[in-house]
Amino acid sequence: MKELLNRQTKSDMLKKTCLLLFSIPTLAVLSILSSFTTAEQKAPQKEQVLRTIVIDAGHGIMENGGHNGAKGTYSYEDDICLAVSKKLVTLVKQEFPNIKVIETRPDKYIVNLHDRADIANSNKGDLFISIHVNAMPPIPKKDFLGYKNEVYYTKKGKKKIKHTRKVAQYRYYSVPNTSERGTQTYIWGAHKGEAKEVAVRENAPMLAEDNYKEKYGEIDVNSPEFIALSLAKTLQFQRRSGTLANLVEEQFSKAGRVSGGPKQRQVGIWVLQATAMPSVLVETGFITNPQEEDYLNSANGQDEIAECITNAIKQYKIWLEKKQLPSEKETNSQSPRKVEANKNSYSFLEAIEQKENRKAK
Repeated sequence: MKELLNRQTKSDMLKKTCLLLFSIPTLAVLSILSSFTTAEQKAPQKEQVLRTIVIDAGHGIMENGGHNGAKGTYSYEDDICLAVSKKLVTLVKQEFPNIKVIETRPDKYIVNLHDRADIANSNKGDLFISIHVNAMPPIPKKDFLGYKNEVYYTKKGKKKIKHTRKVAQYRYYSVPNTSERGTQTYIWGAHKGEAKEVAVRENAPMLAEDNYKEKYGEIDVNSPEFIALSLAKTLQFQRRSGTLANLVEEQFSKAGRVSGGPKQRQVGIWVLQATAMPSVLVETGFITNPQEEDYLNSANGQDEIAECITNAIKQYKIWLEKKQLPSEKETNSQSPRKVEANKNSYSFLEAIEQKENRKAK
């Protein structure tokens, strides 16, 4: 009896040992698979860096029916800007279905500059792209016609003396300047940085969620802390605007256009400095150049312009997504230290930065 019990015990132990030996690899595999699943679950979602793009068709038809933009031999800037903008809107919607696209001038009629900026700011735009057509002023000319005798007097009264002199006569006129061609993409001038910073402060409540007061408390946009932080935000916008301007010109150059490169216009472009977001103005070509006027009015030309700008937005989006990486952050390292005195201001502007990089819902 005792021997039978010993055999049964040994048999049970053998079964348990075999079961354990088979279980160990299985558990190991499950553990490895589990680790991959956990890592995948913990991996951060790809964040949507662009939520709203504002496309601005320059100029427009005035109330009296007149055109507001530059004139070519047979066409007007107002019409070209609208046509290119419409094609750009279509392409951007196709390429980026998750991005909201806002038009400041959806039809042929003019929209004043203040309203354009208000539309962009109230829609919490992440990017503002204004479409324009360039033009050169006429070249002044004069032709010498000869001399004309002119009578003049010296002294007064009885002592008045009559004189004559020859005066050169000219005919003044101007001729079209048809030689300039190519593209240019502008950001607001550095000397207008203060105006841009004011726009950021004035539109600050529009840049965060509707319940920002509950989250961050009252914000004093005139406080020294908030002004300093919004200035940092303005510098960020300038960097991003310059990056996009350069990418747009690179795409034009690849397409065979003559690129004038990214530029800061010395005379401020009001709509660029009044929009609280990265913003560029694209001069798509010279309407005063006959060849470029034909190109700007052609379906192929307008398609190519819209495609170049869309490709630049793609590259810009990739560049922004790289900024999500800890080593690439452009704002956190530049932000002032968190101190109690500017806690609300810092949290609020930090929320604006997070708005650009928050996870897509």
